[in-house]
Amino acid sequence: MQTSFLKITAATAALCFSTLAMAQQNYSVSGTVKDKKNGELLIGVSVKVSEDPTINVVANEYGFYSLSLPEGNYTLIISYPGYRDFEQQIKVDQNIKLDLPLLPAETEAKAIDEVVITGIKKDKNLTSAQMGAETLSIKNIEKLPVLFGEKDVMKTIQLLPGIKSNGEGSSGFSVRGGATDQNLILLDEAPVYNASHLLGFFSTFNSDALKDASIIKGNSPAQYGGRLSSVLDVKMKDGNNKDYNVNGGIGLISSRLSVEGPIQKEKSSFIVSGRRTYADLFLKTNKDYKDNKLYFYDLNLKANYQINENNRIYLSGYFGRDVLGLGDTFNTDWGNTTATLRWNSIISSKLFSNTSFIYSNYDYKISLKNDDTVFDLNSKIRDWNLKQDFTWFAGNKHSVRFGLQSIYHTLTPSSASGTTVSSFTRNPRYSWENAVYINDDYKATEKLTINYGARLSMFSVLGGDTFNTYENGVLTDSQFLEKGKFGKTYVNIEPRISANYRINEVSSVKGGYSRNTQNLHLLSNSNSGNPTDQWIGSSYTVKPEIADQISVGYSRNFNNNNYELNAEVYYKDMKNQIDFKNGAQIGFDTGSDVESELLFGKGRAYGLELIAKKKSGKLTGWISYTLSKTERKINGINNNEWYNARMDKTHDLSIVATYQLNPKWSFSGLFVYSTGNAVTFPTGKYELNGQTIFQYSNRNADRMPAYHRMDLSATYEPSSNKRFRGSWTFGIYNLYGRENAYTINFEDNPDRPGTTRAMQTSLFRWVPNITYNFKF
Repeated sequence: MQTSFLKITAATAALCFSTLAMAQQNYSVSGTVKDKKNGELLIGVSVKVSEDPTINVVANEYGFYSLSLPEGNYTLIISYPGYRDFEQQIKVDQNIKLDLPLLPAETEAKAIDEVVITGIKKDKNLTSAQMGAETLSIKNIEKLPVLFGEKDVMKTIQLLPGIKSNGEGSSGFSVRGGATDQNLILLDEAPVYNASHLLGFFSTFNSDALKDASIIKGNSPAQYGGRLSSVLDVKMKDGNNKDYNVNGGIGLISSRLSVEGPIQKEKSSFIVSGRRTYADLFLKTNKDYKDNKLYFYDLNLKANYQINENNRIYLSGYFGRDVLGLGDTFNTDWGNTTATLRWNSIISSKLFSNTSFIYSNYDYKISLKNDDTVFDLNSKIRDWNLKQDFTWFAGNKHSVRFGLQSIYHTLTPSSASGTTVSSFTRNPRYSWENAVYINDDYKATEKLTINYGARLSMFSVLGGDTFNTYENGVLTDSQFLEKGKFGKTYVNIEPRISANYRINEVSSVKGGYSRNTQNLHLLSNSNSGNPTDQWIGSSYTVKPEIADQISVGYSRNFNNNNYELNAEVYYKDMKNQIDFKNGAQIGFDTGSDVESELLFGKGRAYGLELIAKKKSGKLTGWISYTLSKTERKINGINNNEWYNARMDKTHDLSIVATYQLNPKWSFSGLFVYSTGNAVTFPTGKYELNGQTIFQYSNRNADRMPAYHRMDLSATYEPSSNKRFRGSWTFGIYNLYGRENAYTINFEDNPDRPGTTRAMQTSLFRWVPNITYNFKF
């Protein structure tokens, strides 16, 4: 018996040793995936193994991939829409570092049928556990008709389900019932606090400088945090390290120019991209307006240098400013400055590191002058940010992200000086926001993929000011905290999980839960947002906003993945939501503590999102529809009952189409329809001292008129030589001249005394545009 036991034990040990030895024979194949023509790193490229279809890894956002294989001969299949499929034969008998070059697909007539509308592989909606995510193709954004002919990432995402425009011409948007400030907008990892130009008619993102843009609606992986509703992650081009290129465009009111090329061929590169409007130049032709100013400019800069085969550094920056002035009587300017210094390091064949030092600043200034009176108002928000992120390819089934982030915030509230009002200066508010996170993208089986993780966030109020505590707007406590001292600290754990189960080759189901917290809050009394809207941080009165979101989805593809249908339903529960109390004195040009005008409560948002896409062929596009509800319940507002949030829109529909007639001509069009925003209209009035005073009832109980319009665009690309390419784009915004309401104001009717009339203001009827684009 003992001998048999020893034999069994020995056999078991031998089997374990043999299995261990076989496991030890696995080797790593890793490297980066690049565009062969310009050296740009490619994001989200699929790397498959022909001999084992279950192995399919995806390059991270820095172009790095890693997979594990036993000893043997293999064929790697590398695929990425817009690029030729590439096969690489390899022999694995040791760890291999293999960089993979991809060639862009031909754009001649023979390849017209390969036009796609997204920069992701065709069946990613069936395989990825990520929910509520869309990746935008910069090339296809260029062809969509937009206001003033400016291709715009911010306007394009508003055509997707669950993402709603905040108003005519506005780049502000609401995601699944969240406010504008609940969207985390990143440019090369730097937060952008005001992503609009000219009061929202343009966004800060010059598409000529962009490589990739993706948006995630609430169910973001744990490496993202700080906002409740969404993440818009925009990445700039690295710059061509093979050859010099110049491209740009000349439009009716703006022009742009980009230059890129190698600093040291195939080792370092740069890109410089600038844009400016010149509406102010037309004003100078009229003597009554020649001293007025109305323009914006922005400048994108980026350079990178490869230290060695495992280390590369990047330096990128953005500088943008808006200037609006009426002679010497009124002047205002606002803008963003960001800078990112990034170090990418391949520590091993399985471990990738990204270290980023980030600076972000947003400020505005207002100046009023009249005879001897002067009034100046200014405010700003500034961040210093350290981010350390690791990607660990633990095996073909696990891709683990973990790291930390530390942000030092300085928020300077509105401060005023001058002779028209009593000057007041507010002390800056300092805070320190930290987070650690871990996230695993786990391919549990051939059909089941799970993405799970957690984020631990900490927000500390730092000294240097007096902090008041209010209960329902009533002051209950006040204390001064010395500079450098720690005050109130909020700690929150944010679990996140989503899963995708592939039912068969053409369909899958998804489900997910996520918690997000937010410690920076934007105070605004307008739907579209103004440059003077004020940011505040969590304090003794203002607590972190918290959102718990549950979502379920179904996806089905048709005709070899050329057609796609996605549906998601969601429910979001929100805590510590902020709104102004009735009759709030919300002018930020006074020295009063704005926190005394705030009330806090809860919110909820729920809805259905549908999108159907046609992704290839001469005709491509999508139809998206959202049915949703967004409400708030705050004691002291609407008799303590639920009321519509300002961003509540019941219906939202977008139809987008692009048609490639031939190699020279392409056409595009879009139609949008949405329920009007929730607003509060007067229900009565009375007269006091000769002035009419309007009375209001329930908060946001009324509606603006429904919004709808149609836009068309045509692009002509004549035959070009190898070095120079040019194209003309013609378009019209609001084809049938719909006068959509921008504002509705109420006033006494002079023609019928004792009655009231509503006066609607509309911004645009027909807006034609023509743009010449070039590249050489």
